[in-house]
Amino acid sequence: MTALLDVSDLRVEFATRHGVVSAVQDVSFTLEKGETLGVVGESGSGKSVTSYAVMRILDRGGRIAEGRVSYAGVDLRAASEREMGAIRGREIGMIFQNPRAALNPIRKVGRQIGDVLIRHARATRQTAHDRAVEALRAVEIRNPEARAHAYPFELSGGMCQRVVIALALACDPRLLIADEPTTGLDVTTQKAVMDLIAGLTRARGMSAILITHDLGLAAAYCDRIAVMKDGQVVETAPSAQVFARPAHAYTAKLMRATARPGARLRDLLETPKPEAPRPAPGAALLVVESLAKTFADGVRAVKGVSFTIREGESLGLVGESGCGKSTTSSMVMRLLDPSSGRILLGGEDIGTVPAAHFPRDRRRGAIQMVFQDATDSLNPRFTARRAIADPLMRLTALGGRERAAKVEALAEQVGLPLHLLDRFPHQLSGGQKARVGIARALATSPKLLILDEPTAALDVSIQAVVLNLLADLRAELGMSYLFVSHDLHVVRLLCDRVMVMRGGEIVEEGDAETVMERPAHPYTRSLLDAAPVPPALAAETPLMETARCAP
Repeated sequence: MTALLDVSDLRVEFATRHGVVSAVQDVSFTLEKGETLGVVGESGSGKSVTSYAVMRILDRGGRIAEGRVSYAGVDLRAASEREMGAIRGREIGMIFQNPRAALNPIRKVGRQIGDVLIRHARATRQTAHDRAVEALRAVEIRNPEARAHAYPFELSGGMCQRVVIALALACDPRLLIADEPTTGLDVTTQKAVMDLIAGLTRARGMSAILITHDLGLAAAYCDRIAVMKDGQVVETAPSAQVFARPAHAYTAKLMRATARPGARLRDLLETPKPEAPRPAPGAALLVVESLAKTFADGVRAVKGVSFTIREGESLGLVGESGCGKSTTSSMVMRLLDPSSGRILLGGEDIGTVPAAHFPRDRRRGAIQMVFQDATDSLNPRFTARRAIADPLMRLTALGGRERAAKVEALAEQVGLPLHLLDRFPHQLSGGQKARVGIARALATSPKLLILDEPTAALDVSIQAVVLNLLADLRAELGMSYLFVSHDLHVVRLLCDRVMVMRGGEIVEEGDAETVMERPAHPYTRSLLDAAPVPPALAAETPLMETARCAP
């Protein structure tokens, strides 16, 4: 049987100011009709570059240096740009990683889908709207007639992702490439999106390539797996075989770093080390009483939430997007003013200080935040050194030399090499930017650290390192954490207690192990069930020793 897609000995190069860089080398794989291939690996492994080469949409400076890309017998390397313009959308659809960046922010989503239909599916301006509405209905968007007239900024992240899927599938392509289609989505929305993609591709007899760093997703939705590292495919095999018997050391490393039932933080690391002792909880540090927030449009985002965090304690706050957890943490951080309720930090009611004035309040240094997006939370014009020094300049009286010494001490504390301090964010990796954000938050020696999805967009191995770093810092400094996340497996690794939030209310609370092993609320069970884990890891099957794997 002839493969639908055949990639042979692909090599992709980029011209840079420092010379030619080879991003993909000798990559070969096939995709059969009706098959779903998972391409897994960490950032920088060449997954996305490979897909862009197939679509012929490489960045300026990039080129296919060698190899062959054949789609349904057509040599895509030899195809003209006009021919590729017809193939993209009509024959091959693509779901891009960032749905908001993939959509035109000043054009209604219905018009954007209509544009694709007019170009590739012979729709007229009169029929394009109706067909766009049907495309939105196919991806299960409620009230598609109204949503067709919405702009991207008026839609949630999950809904924007569905619009991008509608765009990719509008012309019934035979091949769908999904590049990290669920990054940043909560687990239930992630499952809904992946079930939707799988259902639509199966119903239409399509082939699919799923590019992801999430091994659980790959195990749940892919027939075969190709593992990429440093621009090369190091292992290809049926999904069940890869996860039950990884043949390459790198595959085993990715599996080991995946948060899973029964694992401890140190189990995620490539080189084990002694577990960091958890501080014994002390007196109440943060007391939140009947906290509520109603926005100007009448939406009640938080409805009378109460909880306590003790000195040295780590409390997890979990739930889906829109449940109110980020609004709650923003009020505690004093980025938002509460509608009612009290926020007591060390016995002082910080909720009475207006959010606009709190950055200059002396208590600001006692509570700090590590934000979800390590890139967007850093000023692109600040070096790492300047970013870490910023709170010291604003909230302390340290002189220049003392401040410089403090910045270097903080960098060493979080494991950031000193030679990286003079680099800008775009010159740092995701893990390095996460360390800068943590060092900046630690600069004022806070008593309470709010962590808002700090590892959500990181590769599993980098996530493992950052989570272990946070555990070590907590043991060393005796800080308290409010850890906001949608991933219960990650929360269990770092937290003593867990609160589950839904619809602005706490529906379950208890120690982490009890909530994970014996959830009392159906919603908590649904969150656990929605988090995909490779079967070999879910069953706590011992991982193959690295020594037995191919190097």
